[in-house]
Amino acid sequence: MTLKSLIETFKDSIAQSNLLMELTPEYIIVCMTVALACAAIIYAVYYLFYRGACYSENFAILLIMTTLVTSMIILTISANIVLSLGMVGALSIVRFRAAIKDPLDVGFLFWSISAGLTCGAGLYLFSLTGTIFIAVVYMLTLLLRARMGTYLLVVRFADSAKQAVDETMSGMKYRLKGSTKTAGTTELTLQLKLNKDDREISDRLIAVEGVVSAVLVEFTGDI
Repeated sequence: MTLKSLIETFKDSIAQSNLLMELTPEYIIVCMTVALACAAIIYAVYYLFYRGACYSENFAILLIMTTLVTSMIILTISANIVLSLGMVGALSIVRFRAAIKDPLDVGFLFWSISAGLTCGAGLYLFSLTGTIFIAVVYMLTLLLRARMGTYLLVVRFADSAKQAVDETMSGMKYRLKGSTKTAGTTELTLQLKLNKDDREISDRLIAVEGVVSAVLVEFTGDI
């Protein structure tokens, strides 16, 4: 038996097993439409609830493209078993060099890939339900975290005001991140957790005699 006959036998067995999917225009339109709906949900969640230091519109558009492209790849694999084997080999050599600074961006990227996979496999209800469920969980997590946030406080004061600053900060748990001493002044960088009632700490510090400046910024872990 020659190699050509083996390939033909393999194709016939695959065709008889109903493992391959016939791609009709209607099926492709439905698949890509559902994938676009899932991508729109992911884009909206990323756009409305992003909490990083710098929002990237390019990355948000990438999430939409990733969902649609992944759906196209899965559609191709499900329709042609021979082409799918070659595609697996081709995709295995792809390497991404762009660094993703925010770990949440990695989660959004995997979210868009999984939505594209399920849409391309024809699991439309599961894809939509899973996308909505993840969106709700993510939003609830942000709402719970909003009650108690992590902040960086940079306060600069004269050495004579050190005792007054310590009294103002008494009762608050913080971690010293940096200290800078100059002639007659001190600058402290503190990491602390604050709720909504404690976020006026900078106003109370600036009212202390001898305090030059007090800056409070939200800490998201970005560099």
